[in-house]
Amino acid sequence: MAQSNLRIYLSPPHMGGEELDYIHDAFEKNWIAPLGANVDGFEEDLQTFTGREHAAVVTSGTAALHLALILCDVEQGDEVICQSFTFAASANPIKYQGANPVFVDSEPETWNMSPQLLEQAINDRIDKTGKKPKAIIVVHLYGMPAKMERILEIGRKYDIPVIEDAAEALGSSINGQKCGTFGKLSVLSFNGNKIITTSGGGALLGDDEALINKARFLATQARDDAPHYQHSELGYNYRMSNIVAGIGRGQMKVLEERVEARRANHQYYYKQLNGTWLESGIQNSEFKIQNSSESGIYFLKEPENYKSNRWLTTVLVNPLETGGVSREDIRLALEDQNIESRPLWKPMHLQPYYKDSPYYGNNISDKLFEYGLCLPSGSSLKEKEKRRVVASIRDCLEK
Repeated sequence: MAQSNLRIYLSPPHMGGEELDYIHDAFEKNWIAPLGANVDGFEEDLQTFTGREHAAVVTSGTAALHLALILCDVEQGDEVICQSFTFAASANPIKYQGANPVFVDSEPETWNMSPQLLEQAINDRIDKTGKKPKAIIVVHLYGMPAKMERILEIGRKYDIPVIEDAAEALGSSINGQKCGTFGKLSVLSFNGNKIITTSGGGALLGDDEALINKARFLATQARDDAPHYQHSELGYNYRMSNIVAGIGRGQMKVLEERVEARRANHQYYYKQLNGTWLESGIQNSEFKIQNSSESGIYFLKEPENYKSNRWLTTVLVNPLETGGVSREDIRLALEDQNIESRPLWKPMHLQPYYKDSPYYGNNISDKLFEYGLCLPSGSSLKEKEKRRVVASIRDCLEK
């Protein structure tokens, strides 16, 4: 590795410049603890951007998911359907509630939850357990919206609430409707690697004022309205601080720019790597290919009327067309040049902790994990850094 090459990170934070103004204001007014003008303002900013009626900002996207499950009355022994191809934070809150996840595999067009397998899972769980799952958690992976129209239709058909995990999809949309507005409750994340960040943080969004007010109550230790500290139910220390919310307010001012920068990164990689749109997805043990790729590098195409924020640029590497070069070969070659990349999410049904959970699948996510790689995608990526990434990949392919 050339030591003179500075590290290129996968998705580093990117400040906009006004974050410190809000932080300084909090310091001047001594609003350091949770609650305050920045918390209120950040919630209003999120409502304005997404079009959602109400928002509660909390300590993480995981906390928001946990609150969503509580508000959907998920309890000990219940089952919750969850997308398998996702990060563990989508599934872990189910276990926090003593409930059991039921994992559903992906469809090839968006890589998100398959509506067909979702309905199959619901019917099979009813047959096997005598009751329907309590909730459905669907994820917009890497910023690509899931097939929400059909998934919501299935949720209504069986009267099961849909929780929308939009942690990776702020700024994405379907037919102009923003992600974060589709579920009964929707979740955002502002982790350090997200499209905008508050260092750590998340939000729960919804149109039912009573539900979001209950979320705020639970997130502040469920303190009853009394002059003393009184608690009639279990609460959590999940509320976002006024300082962190100040960072979020500054970040909201550059959100649209960050989305366009990420989308430009994706287009750059597609052109420079002679990419091919993965029109027909993956099937069984190999790629199902309609048009062969000159480079063996495939990109996921946006369905009609879908807009992805392209939070991370993801590619699939077909060793049958690269002379045997795999995504792992490319990952290691990039690492040797001090460039961070990573495989796509390892599906939940392949995780040791969840190996005994019910799974309804078609092996699509297995193959996405086997062939897929996330490339450096930060909105602060410089042109010379992108050239370094592309040159390193080309060099690996040529060798």
